Amino acid sequence: MKAKMHDIGSCLTARFALANTTATAGGAGDATEANGAWIDVTDFESIKVLAPYTTTLAASETLTFAANLQDATAIGGTGAADFGNAVAATVVATGAVTGGTGVVELDFDVSQSRGFIRVQLTPNLSRANTDTAAFSAVYVLGGAMREPATAKIN
Repeated sequence: MKAKMHDIGSCLTARFALANTTATAGGAGDATEANGAWIDVTDFESIKVLAPYTTTLAASETLTFAANLQDATAIGGTGAADFGNAVAATVVATGAVTGGTGVVELDFDVSQSRGFIRVQLTPNLSRANTDTAAFSAVYVLGGAMREPATAKIN
């Protein structure tokens, strides 16, 4: 028998991660790491990074994303260092097949972090000078040490 969770929202909370960022193949923002906002994760054990994107791709051309987390000892990034395993570059869209819109979903265990984390996302467009992408990101935190997770208003 499966247990049902009727109010999953009370177990999760969201935080701003990354403002809308653009990339043009072979130009600005392409293959360039974008730094997310630092957040306090001391009361959480896991996060999901949701990165919605839009893209215009020529036929057979691709958009890939690589990602990693950094952790720090203070909200401003004091002592920042790479944390956990990086996510290797992965194709998320192919022109004329999956180009257009989508969401990259990344899951991380932050239970062993030093308390503050940020995501770093690197888009890469395969065709020079024509293809474009725009993306942003939101953190969804879970495994709250105090329930309900949504009681805190930010």
